Amino acid sequence: MKIVFAGTPDFAAAALEALVGAGHDVALVLTQPDRPAGRGLRARTSAVKQMAQDRALPVLQPATLREQKVIETIAERAPDALIVAAYGLMVPQAVLDIPRLGGINIHASLLPRWRGAAPIQRAILAGDAETGITIMQMDAGLDTGAILLQEALAIGAEDTALALHDRLAELGGRLIVRALAAPLAPRAQDDAFATYARKIAKQEALIDWGESAEVIARKVRAFNPAPGAASVFGGTIIKIWRAQVERGVSAAPGTVCEAGAAGIIVACGQAGLRLQELQRAGGKRLSAPAFLTGFDLARGARFGA
Repeated sequence: MKIVFAGTPDFAAAALEALVGAGHDVALVLTQPDRPAGRGLRARTSAVKQMAQDRALPVLQPATLREQKVIETIAERAPDALIVAAYGLMVPQAVLDIPRLGGINIHASLLPRWRGAAPIQRAILAGDAETGITIMQMDAGLDTGAILLQEALAIGAEDTALALHDRLAELGGRLIVRALAAPLAPRAQDDAFATYARKIAKQEALIDWGESAEVIARKVRAFNPAPGAASVFGGTIIKIWRAQVERGVSAAPGTVCEAGAAGIIVACGQAGLRLQELQRAGGKRLSAPAFLTGFDLARGARFGA
């Protein structure tokens, strides 16, 4: 099948690789323009662009898909389908109308739950037991189109956003290949069950120790690898990358109840949190014992100030 593919990050690159491996004719790859990144603000190419270049696929990087010249370029390819995965730009109806099969989206949730930009993180934050991949027929709304194919994936008790992302990316690649292999009956979403996965804001990652240990532990997992759950200690920002709920802890929220080889236990609004991997500003990620060798974090001290 001849397709135009639109995507940007690693999640989308996994789908593109699966489509190429299945023998589909990728006539054009759309990805976002290179962006300045890192301390040197050098232009960074997307994972999709890198993969497309490695496979000698034609790449187009428009800032918008609304320009007539861009629409004409896509139409010239005469694709059977437009496959979209974490592209990051709105796809106008004029583009969706070009392929005979329209636009087909790979979304990392079990729609209609978690429509929007951050479905993986929101599922972890909400304490969902499962998530999954939805292959969806695109329409003018935000992740509102008819469902073509779905498969659920359990969320493990220790799953970070990164670990869940990687499993979902692999599943998305398998499902889009399956979806294109045979006709599917579209099923309308039930808007009554819709939830919205808004983009993650950096301030959300700042820990409020007055919340329960369960909630904070989910934040640690949901914000790994970005932006990283963080707290202030003595004027220093400390990111927490791995932690477990510790029962039977009772002290003022943010109080260090234990600091040693087994980890750093901090009291929360309910129960406590055993911090296992930490990182101070400008430093490396370290296990709790290694962190304590270079940072004075004694029993009775308080996070959050």
